[in-house]
Amino acid sequence: MSSFNRIILLGNLTRDPELKQLDSGQSVCRLGLAVNRQYKNSQGAMVQEVCYVDIDLWGAQAESSNKYLEKGRLVLIEGRLKLDTWETDGQKRSKHSIAGERITFMPVSGNSQSSDFESAKNNSFATASVDQSARAIRTAPKTPRTKKTTVDMKNSGEINLPDAQPFEDDLPF
Repeated sequence: MSSFNRIILLGNLTRDPELKQLDSGQSVCRLGLAVNRQYKNSQGAMVQEVCYVDIDLWGAQAESSNKYLEKGRLVLIEGRLKLDTWETDGQKRSKHSIAGERITFMPVSGNSQSSDFESAKNNSFATASVDQSARAIRTAPKTPRTKKTTVDMKNSGEINLPDAQPFEDDLPF
């Protein structure tokens, strides 16, 4: 029987990233993540439940995370669940953690009154708010579409294209 081990978490960092270099030269970064869940209990009161998870990132993602992230920042983590085991004072210990395979730095909200968790909850990923100063993408002006042209293809494999106007090079960059 096959199995599936995939996890996706959205939460805030509980501490600054910790970057380490292994003897092999490989970079590993450990993050602490708080994932919140709000629900109504049986009395109708809102309850907030917090789950704390350790995340390990490797390679270039580890280095980028260490460079650009800090405590409190909202991130989306995709990875797999793993079980870490060790022995302390003769007792076997274990805990679950996440082997991060992909990290997405979520937009920083401009409103300092609300938490990043609240802003992410109120915005979908497709319409997440982005600082206007950070928006460096400019869109090209829309040009009206011209009529469709047909391509004449003979049995010989040759394609006869109709004469077309040259491409206008009005790229915004």
